[in-house]
Amino acid sequence: MSDRDPIRSLARDLTSGALSRRDFIRRAAALGLSASAIGAVLAACGGATTTPTSVPVASTAPSTAASAAPTTAAARVATASTAPSAATVTRAGATATRAGTATASGGNVAGLPVASPPASPGKRGGGGTLKLLYWQAPTVLNTHLAQGTKDQDASRPVYEPLATIDGDGKFIPILATEIPSQANGGLSADQKVVTWKLKSGVKWSDGQPFTAKDVAFTYDYVIDPKTGATTTGDYKSIEKVEAVDDTTVRITFKESQAGWYIPFVGGYRGVILPQHIFSAGKGEAAKNFAANLQPVGTGPYRVVQGGFKPGDAVSYEINPNFRDANAPFFDRVEWKGGGDAVSAARAVIQTGDYDYGWNLQVEAAILTQLQQTGTRGSVFTIISPNCERLIINFSDPNKEVDGQRSEKNTPHPFLTDKAVRQAMALACDKKTIVDVGYGQGGAIADNILYTPAQFNSPNNKSEFSLDKANQVLDQAGWTKSGQYRAKGGVQLSLVYYTTVNTVRQKTQQIIKDAWEKAGIKTELKSADAGVFFSSDLGNTDTAAKCYVDVEMFTNGNSTPEPFSYMEDQTTEKIAQKSNQWSLGNYGRWSNKDYDATIDQLEKELDPAKRAQLFIKANDIMVQDYAQIPLVYRQSVSCKAKNLDIGPTTSWDCESWNIANWVKK
Repeated sequence: MSDRDPIRSLARDLTSGALSRRDFIRRAAALGLSASAIGAVLAACGGATTTPTSVPVASTAPSTAASAAPTTAAARVATASTAPSAATVTRAGATATRAGTATASGGNVAGLPVASPPASPGKRGGGGTLKLLYWQAPTVLNTHLAQGTKDQDASRPVYEPLATIDGDGKFIPILATEIPSQANGGLSADQKVVTWKLKSGVKWSDGQPFTAKDVAFTYDYVIDPKTGATTTGDYKSIEKVEAVDDTTVRITFKESQAGWYIPFVGGYRGVILPQHIFSAGKGEAAKNFAANLQPVGTGPYRVVQGGFKPGDAVSYEINPNFRDANAPFFDRVEWKGGGDAVSAARAVIQTGDYDYGWNLQVEAAILTQLQQTGTRGSVFTIISPNCERLIINFSDPNKEVDGQRSEKNTPHPFLTDKAVRQAMALACDKKTIVDVGYGQGGAIADNILYTPAQFNSPNNKSEFSLDKANQVLDQAGWTKSGQYRAKGGVQLSLVYYTTVNTVRQKTQQIIKDAWEKAGIKTELKSADAGVFFSSDLGNTDTAAKCYVDVEMFTNGNSTPEPFSYMEDQTTEKIAQKSNQWSLGNYGRWSNKDYDATIDQLEKELDPAKRAQLFIKANDIMVQDYAQIPLVYRQSVSCKAKNLDIGPTTSWDCESWNIANWVKK
């Protein structure tokens, strides 16, 4: 049994007293252990001498454990825990245990499960230059305006949240001193008021003090519709945020919240902005504000003056005001963007020109060959909630209305026909896509939401059948005239758009070949990721504008509480010119049943009922073919063999703990 095995981690917590016997039974059962196996572990740890006959249901705390032992590739991805479990690490003379320091069931009364921060490198500086290669280049260094992971990851060395979530689903205080709970007075009994205690003495990289006023300001910044923040979904349930004093901030929600721990948590959407910098850069001034390119943060690094070239590279240096005197280890970070995933893998694994390569969406055969012939680096994976999917445009991308195409009230000429969307889904050969493009880094996707495991719907099963696709179109009156189909003078002819990447182009070709056999004329289009995910309002080729018929990219819930992720597909979240295309519903899909289900989720606190509502919402979306899930994607990256990056997590950026990275 590996030391990174989740059962061993639970056993260690049980032995140390950090985990109760009841919680051990519940979590071990969630990981698929039988009652007899649980009894054996309890006996070995001195926790019990009898075999449990039943196990309790999952708690309201976020769960990332599997509900059953997976037996297929799809099941392994869909039900696996989010990352390797706790491990003890020694680096530069400093030893730290990455297991949780306190755990609690029930999630809210005693508190959320809490973990210790990653091990400190034990020394500031002296590590030279760390070189990272992202084949998608960042275009903005402000997480709240980010259009993709590359922007979020590149912002994370500078900005920090109040807390984050590790790979075991445990919470780690970052700018806060502790995680609020009813026991410590930080959470009201009705889960409507949350009080965070902040670390004192923290400074921004320009030397100004960090206070609760910055937290309150960040809320004002994000919630201002003129700012056009891409993170508003995590904050819209808040009534007000108050700075009680310099180190105390109180959040009052409009209603009781099951996900009260989401605002200001995690690097994707929760980072804090400095009021003294951004007070002049919110609202209409936000998009072109200078600090989006030259950020001031509390994190371990700051951007070298003039060191950010959007769409190209970022240069960082140590933040002299970073609160940990023994971190970060590297004197400088050079973040290079652009190129392609294969080149990034080769630059780390074979040539050693870079220390870290991100998101290796590389054909399985090529990645295997690189690993067999390369000696400088190695590949690793992070179980992720991300799903490669097709976004169907329900609006007309070719008709301009009020200065925009794909206007939400202008229906698509044929994609509003459910039969067409169903046929497109039936003609997606997901198995071939996984086998050719992803290998062990992916599995056939049946759902849009599949993790944590309690939200993974059992009600959908992918099917590839060209015969059925043709039958569906025949029955719907789309008749062939030559190779392609038409009805009422409208031909089934579409543009299918994604980023430039060999795996995605092969996926496009596999799908195009099948669609055309079903009589759907398909034009392929691709663009550099910096263009596709750009926040430039003048760029007509952004994913958010969706001036095409079908788009393909990866997305997933950024926290174990997926409300904001699912809410992004409501009618209220349709991306349009009026909101600067900053909202998440790129397909302009509008479904009353889906909206009503999300409204129920916003009010429901019972974890079992919430799980059923999340499954219902997923099923409505999948069964209406609003989005077509293709591949459950693990995050596959590579690093130099002498680079220690510590623990990984799918609930924060890959650079979340860059302060603690070291070279051996």
